[in-house]
Parts: sequence; structure tokens; C-alpha cells
Amino acid sequence: MADSSVDARPPEGLKADAIGFLDALVIGLNSTSPAYSLAAVVGPVVVLVGVYAPGVMVASFVPMLLIASAFYYLNKVDQDCGTTFSWVTRAMGPWAGWLGGWAITMTGVLVVGSLADVAVTFALLAFGLDSWADNDLVRRLLAVALIVVMTAVCVVGTEVSARVQNVLILAQVACLLAFAVVALYRVYADKGMSDSVDPSIKWLNPFGAGGASLTAALLLGVFIYWGWESAVNLTEETEDPASAPGRAAVWSTVVLLVTYVSVAFAVVAYAGTTFLTDNAGEEEFVFALLASEAMGDWDWVVLLAVSTSALASTQTTIIPASRTALSMARRQALPRHFAHIHPRFRTPDVSTWWVAGIAIAWYVLVNQISANALFDSLTALSLLIAFYYALTGVACAVYYRRHLTESLRNFVLIGLGPLVGAGLLAWLLVESVTDMADPANSYSGVSWFGLGPPLVIGIGIAVAGVVLMVVWRLMSPAFWSERPDVADPELVHRKEH
Repeated sequence: MADSSVDARPPEGLKADAIGFLDALVIGLNSTSPAYSLAAVVGPVVVLVGVYAPGVMVASFVPMLLIASAFYYLNKVDQDCGTTFSWVTRAMGPWAGWLGGWAITMTGVLVVGSLADVAVTFALLAFGLDSWADNDLVRRLLAVALIVVMTAVCVVGTEVSARVQNVLILAQVACLLAFAVVALYRVYADKGMSDSVDPSIKWLNPFGAGGASLTAALLLGVFIYWGWESAVNLTEETEDPASAPGRAAVWSTVVLLVTYVSVAFAVVAYAGTTFLTDNAGEEEFVFALLASEAMGDWDWVVLLAVSTSALASTQTTIIPASRTALSMARRQALPRHFAHIHPRFRTPDVSTWWVAGIAIAWYVLVNQISANALFDSLTALSLLIAFYYALTGVACAVYYRRHLTESLRNFVLIGLGPLVGAGLLAWLLVESVTDMADPANSYSGVSWFGLGPPLVIGIGIAVAGVVLMVVWRLMSPAFWSERPDVADPELVHRKEH
């Protein structure tokens, strides 16, 4: 089976060589939605660890880099747009592989609506349309329309998607850097807020605030890095597919580290911990408040940064879910129609529209319960993220098990590193479950079946996945006849371009 892992792409498949390394890197960066992620997380992290927030960004980076190494080496021997689904199936069998694919698909469903909502809200604020932003019906209609438009862009073609992403990442990074520079200038010019404080290298120590606080902060840190692997989901559409997507994934985590630490320093120094703690409940809107304070009439720059960040991620988050569904359908792990490729654009049009449709339905349904329920569904994301990242780390070591002792490099980068990353994420997963079990820790603050809503949502998704998997196993048993394999030595030792 391993011999067919590279050239198994059907002639009518996805469009090969549609994008290059830089395009893949940009898509990986935009999938994490840097400005939105920072805006949503910086306040809660400061509540937990104070000025050591930059250190948490560094600590959260460690498991991400280790798992990115797993993605790189697994992509080297199996360029499948299903990534975790395909790799785990090959290494650990179809049951584990199916659950990994289900987790990836559902992350897109849970988060796309919220991203579109944030993109619309901050765009309206940037253009002075505050009354529209406060109108729930208008905002939600615009969010749904935005999802439809960005889904259409995904279907029209990967090249078009990449061009859109290149523009959005430039706008986003420029706005973030402008904010960071202005904020730090005002701190050193004694024109900051009343609680401004000079930056210190000691802020990079993640252990400064203590163990329990660090654990909770790391859970938030994992969320802001999530999404970089979208570059690898485009492996079948990228030039030099055996190497470029994996390198893009690794480099995207490094670029994110620099961006997050830099902006975190600027935000904490300018605003101080008291302001950020008092306004932590505002989540992403804390940037709107800071923008007005730091940049005056130019506050729209930061608002636009958050909007473009969420807008870009609305599109790129659909990519992993749709490509994973395509890969699963090709292996008969899902109904065959999900594997349909648009004859002109050569993109997975059916799976892309299905992901968007389910995401819209989820967004509308959860909003009918309450706005807090939508935030609770986002909190449940950490369970799915930690699960499939950890699964990928284990699969890397298992799939390469016959090659780990060939060199120190293999042992560390392919075996030990991914396993350590998987262990850290498994620990965070357990901590997440414990934390989410308490209803008081949810946005809604209510009990669902005696548990916190995020945990109930996470359990519901897991149970639904198991049920669907068993049903499809009975209806179409072909996929479940696949047996675990090991990495093909010829693919492991081939020279990279």
C-alpha cells in the first residue's frame, strides 16, 4: 500500500502545481487568523499570567512546532490532502484514521460562522457603521452572505484563493505592525495609558505566574496557533508537494511565534495588566478599545486588521475540512459524492459547499440559543484540536518506526519530538475536559446535563462521529479492510527538491 502513497492522485483530481511555497505559507498563516486570535486571547491570558503573556505564547509554540515536524515528515511520504486522516489510517488503521478525519472536518463547522461574524462586525466598526454592528439580524445575515462568498472563492480555484489570501495577509500584518510600533512608541515616550509599563525580557518566562495558571493559559495558547496545517491540506495542489507544504507548515508556526510575541509585548506594555484584566470579558473587542486609545482617528487600522484576519480565516478554515472530506470519500470512508471534483476549477466543490452549508446551519442554530452558546462551541474546539494533533504526532512515530534508529535526526525529529508534542497535547486535552466539566467555566454559565456546555458539545460531536462511523462501516465496509502499514524506505530516503 505504501508504494501507491505518492502517485495515487487520479487524473481528474485536484489541480496540480496551482500554488507555490509562499502561497502555501500565506494560507497556513491566514488559517490561524493571527489578529483575531490575538484579540480574542490576549485579555484572558493576561488575567491568568499577567505580564508573562508573551512567555505563554512561547510555551504554546513548543508542542505546535513538534507536531509541525510530524506533518512535515508524514507529508514527505504521503501527499494526501486528507493529511491526518490518511496518515493515521496508514499508521494505525481505519478506525483511528476516520475519527481523526471527523475531528478536522468538525473544527471547520464549529468555527467558520464565528469567524465570519467577527469579520463582519469589525468591518462595520471600521467604517463607522456601529448601529449595523449592534443589529443582530443585520450582522448575522451579512455573516452568512460572507460565508457563501468565501466558499465560492474556494470553489472557483486555489490560485484565486491564494491571491486573495496574499492581499489579506499583507493588510493584516501591516495593520498589526503599525499598532505595535505606535503602542511601543507611546510607552517609551510616556504617552501610554495610566498603567503602561516598560517591556522586560523577564516576560518571556512562562513559569512566572505558577503552574495552575500556566496550564489554563496554554489551553488558550494552543487555540491561537491552530490552523497552520492548512498548507499541508493543499499538498496535492502545491508545487513540490513532497516538501513545500511541510516546510510551509513549519515556517508558519515560526512566523506566528514572532508575530504573537511582538504584539503581546506591545499590548501588555501599552495597556498594562489592569486594563486588560478589567476588559478581558470583551474578548476580541479589547483591540477595538485599545485601537481607540492608542491610535485615535486611525483606530480603523486595527479594526481592519481584525476584520481581514477573520475574513481570511473564514476562507482558509474551509480548506482542511473540505479536503479531508474529499480524501475520506476517495477511500470510501464517506459517500462517494463528497469526492466530486469540479470539472473546470478542479476543486472539491461538493465537499466545500457541504462544509459551508453545515457551518451556516450550526452558526444560525447556536445563535438561536444564545450568543454565549456560540462562544461555548468555540471553546469545544480545543478538544478536537488537541485530539487530532496528538493523533498525528503518534502516527508519525508509528509510521516511521523502522527508520527511527537510522540517525539521531530521525530519532529526535520524527520519533521523540512528535511523541513529546502528542503527550503535551494529550495532557492539555485532559486538563480541558476537567475545566469544561464545570458549568461556571463556560460563557453561558449554565449546566447542560450537569456539565459545562463546551464539554457537552465536544462529547456530542465525538458520539455523533462514532455513530456515523459505525453506520458507514455497516453500509460500506471496503475502507475498513485497510491494514496499518509502515513508511516506504524509498520515499523516506529520497532526496528533496
